[in-house]
Amino acid sequence: MDANKLLNLYAAGERNFNKANLHQVNLTETDLSGANLAEADLSGADLSQANLSRCNFSRANLTDAELSGANLSGANLSEVNLIGADLIRGNLQETNLSRADLRSANLALANLLGANLSEAEMSGADLSHANLKKANLIGSNINEADLFGADLTGAIITEQEMIGGVLHIGLSHKWVTWAGGC
Repeated sequence: MDANKLLNLYAAGERNFNKANLHQVNLTETDLSGANLAEADLSGADLSQANLSRCNFSRANLTDAELSGANLSGANLSEVNLIGADLIRGNLQETNLSRADLRSANLALANLLGANLSEAEMSGADLSHANLKKANLIGSNINEADLFGADLTGAIITEQEMIGGVLHIGLSHKWVTWAGGC
């Protein structure tokens, strides 16, 4: 499906694009809020500055997608493939990223306030200066992730994640809500 067909269907009221093939589509600065793009192939797509709030992307392929400055607030990105995706300055507030694959993704300066990142794979991701306030990081892999300057105030994190990566940046324990222990 090309961008024009998708946008025309969306304008006509269609919201279900489940399993759509949108490989390398250009949807820069578009509004697709509330769309169902579950299991869609959006690999290499340009969704920069797009309004994707409340979208369902569960199990979608967003490998190497350009999502810089996109609004993904309240979106469902559970089990999504975001390997190598660019989410710099993206708004992912209250977004469900549980079990998402974010290896080598660029989330620098992203707003992840209250995001669910439980069991997410984030090894090698750039989370520098990201807002991770009140984010759920239980069971996530943050080994070798860049957390320089990230705000983890009130983040829900276990001892395992602390030892795996966050502790190495000198995080103050009084910022973190401990969700269990060993």
